[in-house]
Amino acid sequence: MNFELTPFWDCVIVVVMFDRTLRKVIGEEAGQYPVIAITGPRQSGKTTLVRELFPDHRYILLEDPDIRDQALLDARGFFRRFSGSLILDEVQKVPDLLSYLQGIVDDPDNRREFVLTGSEHLLLSDTISQTLAGRARIYHLLPLSQSERASSNAQDAIFAGGYPRIHDRNLKPTTWLAQYYATYIQRDVRAVLNVSNLDQFDRFVRLAAGRTGQLLDYASIGSDCGVSQPTAKAWYSVLKASFICFTLEPHFRNFGKRIIKSPKSYFFDTGLLCYLLRIKDTSQLENHPLYGSVFENYIIAERLKRLLHNGDESNLYFWRDQKGHEVDLVADNGDYLFPTEIKSSETFHKSFCKNLKYLNSIQDRANDGSGECIYGGEETFDLNHWTIRSWRDI
Repeated sequence: MNFELTPFWDCVIVVVMFDRTLRKVIGEEAGQYPVIAITGPRQSGKTTLVRELFPDHRYILLEDPDIRDQALLDARGFFRRFSGSLILDEVQKVPDLLSYLQGIVDDPDNRREFVLTGSEHLLLSDTISQTLAGRARIYHLLPLSQSERASSNAQDAIFAGGYPRIHDRNLKPTTWLAQYYATYIQRDVRAVLNVSNLDQFDRFVRLAAGRTGQLLDYASIGSDCGVSQPTAKAWYSVLKASFICFTLEPHFRNFGKRIIKSPKSYFFDTGLLCYLLRIKDTSQLENHPLYGSVFENYIIAERLKRLLHNGDESNLYFWRDQKGHEVDLVADNGDYLFPTEIKSSETFHKSFCKNLKYLNSIQDRANDGSGECIYGGEETFDLNHWTIRSWRDI
């Protein structure tokens, strides 16, 4: 984290410059593809990152109504007017531009480079995969990871979440997140779904928050919200497309046991999750009946950020059989599932590792297996084959 002093009339504004992990990855790979695309939730820092990395590219914001109308009415003229290398911010607003972009980058004489950003994952990525396959490198920028910001304790880290503006301006998380969520509901949801009752959609999102870390059951959440199962599924797909929620799939290697096949639901940002659960401060969070689930959500989201911010694909799953054995998180390493148990307790107990031992035994790795338990304490140490890892060291 770096600081920059910016004069403003008679005062000085301190601007926090976060050292984003993805910056180095993109910097090393820039130039290998004619198109670079970065997706992620609104306010995750995409615009700041690309403008720092590509200062010589012309910046164009496609949310600007005048510019968007030009692109919609005359795409070829748009690319003639804006010549040279470009940053096209919020490109999902004009997805048809990508078809014309394909023709430009396929020209053998082309020397132009394009950087695209988008805050709607499914629309942007699907469009790119259809029109720019082999021509574009797609990255994902999520809110700040634990290594990209400072936190005094686990409750502070979970409650504040990772949206850069909160940490940049030292804002009260609940106040900023209330405005962020209201804007999301009013703008993004209205743009994607024909939702006649936004209060009902808000209730749906908050019900999803109350089920974090649980198996995703569209029929149940739809019934509690008063909508059909297909509607609940469509609404949840919007939460995924706009980087509010993600699912963790069960691993299907059954080792001779029948396993659970429904995914689990989590939130990308635990600050927003706490807001949706109406948690007002860290003391309320620590004593909340869902604290264990929220802590689990935090650890899994951090592991996902570590992969995506290094330009890697996710290899994360959970594992559970119908006899009640469950491991919160497994990483598929090809020939071996690396197991991780997650416990919010600040005190470690040997019993935390029992399912690690069980999963390794059915992988025929009972003696040479490895795994870890991430807990809410401050010390990291080894115990037999296991690493007992503090939440700070994830």
